[in-house]
Amino acid sequence: MARTLEVWSRRLKPPRARGRRLPCLWLLSDPGRLPDPRAAAARLPRGQGVLARGAKRGVLRGLARLARARGLVLLVGGDGRAALRARAGLHLPDRAGARGLLPFLLARRAGAPWALLSVAVHGRAALARARRLRPDLGFVSPAFPTESHPGAPALGPLRWSGLAARLPVPAVALGGVGPRTAGRLPLRRVKGLAAIGALRG
Repeated sequence: MARTLEVWSRRLKPPRARGRRLPCLWLLSDPGRLPDPRAAAARLPRGQGVLARGAKRGVLRGLARLARARGLVLLVGGDGRAALRARAGLHLPDRAGARGLLPFLLARRAGAPWALLSVAVHGRAALARARRLRPDLGFVSPAFPTESHPGAPALGPLRWSGLAARLPVPAVALGGVGPRTAGRLPLRRVKGLAAIGALRG
């Protein structure tokens, strides 16, 4: 399954930010479904990305070492100080604040090349925040029904495309994204594909 999603990601034009090419394929960790993504991350092609959400400190240290060794882009979910320790980017959840945001933003403003910023995008409020913070990319979700939030309404291809079109930064598709669903998304809007189940092996 992961290989097929990788093939879909190769059809996308990689976005750029802070003088570097950004990944088109993202592996997400999850405290319930994938608390330790190191084995799955080790199988990613060079240059792709990992978004670590809720990872324990030891797991995050290992991910940072792996990312440096294999040329992966690492984002840390919701904790700016942990991102600074790992010399990684920061991901801002949509419905929760981020700890240590100010020191991270100061490092970003000072030009730290690894200080990428991403935001979760579920609706209009997140679009406004993206315009205000000027992140490097947005994870627009849930594109399709997902195991992470069973029963939650999904955007579907048309609504996903509408949000992505209004987002002032490249849009990454998240939520139920896999080999069978990736082709339903409007590829002209998609700058990246993100998954847990389809990439955990």
